[in-house]
Amino acid sequence: MAAWQSLTATVWVLPTTTLAWGMIAAAGATFVTLLVGPVAPYGRYSTTGWGFFIGSKIAWITQEVWSFAVPALWLAFFATPEQWARLRAPQNALLMSLFLVHYFNRDFIFPLRLRGGKPTPFTVWLMAAAFCIYNGYMQTKYLLTEAPLNAPITLRVAAGAALWLAGWLINLQADHILINLRRPGEKGYKIPRGGAFEYVSAANYFGEIVEWTGWAVAAYPSLPAIAFAVFTFANLAPRGWRHHLWYKAKFPRYPKARKAILPFIW
Repeated sequence: MAAWQSLTATVWVLPTTTLAWGMIAAAGATFVTLLVGPVAPYGRYSTTGWGFFIGSKIAWITQEVWSFAVPALWLAFFATPEQWARLRAPQNALLMSLFLVHYFNRDFIFPLRLRGGKPTPFTVWLMAAAFCIYNGYMQTKYLLTEAPLNAPITLRVAAGAALWLAGWLINLQADHILINLRRPGEKGYKIPRGGAFEYVSAANYFGEIVEWTGWAVAAYPSLPAIAFAVFTFANLAPRGWRHHLWYKAKFPRYPKARKAILPFIW
């Protein structure tokens, strides 16, 4: 118990800039590893050797729920009057709302719509859960204890929020296309078509990259928000590229003009 209290006290005194630089460093290592190393062993690439398997829906909910639970529990049970006052600043309230909206869908709606899906190895689940706890804590601490008290909705904030919305809608549409790609009872893989899939192989990842880039623009100069956007790209872009190579190898007539993750670029 004493060790746990010491650990939590140590983490609490760390400024979010320190946590953000740690995430940016991890993003660099993640990007290189996923680009040139073995493909992350979950989803269509799921394999043995990474611990016991967890069912896809259970794994998704229990690993992602922390991104919603950490800020929600903090606000419900631990937020001080000073923290609530900081959150009432229009920019801070908007940023927290967008964060919670995204993760409410990702944690409680999206997983329940999944059909089948390969199980997730425990090691992958653990790393994902740890990231969600880390990021949820970092973003919440910044917004409640370090964000500007005088934070109105400026043109930059509005532009960033609009970019977030565009990315969120791209992500929602891509999820819908992927979920409905196969009819009930069908197996195997098909080429996704429609929406941003006409431009990139990983439209769902592209949407999420756009989303958190917009959030970082709206949150500027928040280093935690920038770190999250950087890590999102570092984690999802290499996987989108792997998907692209996989599709091209599996489908000889795969659309030649389609890029991997960034339309017209990569």
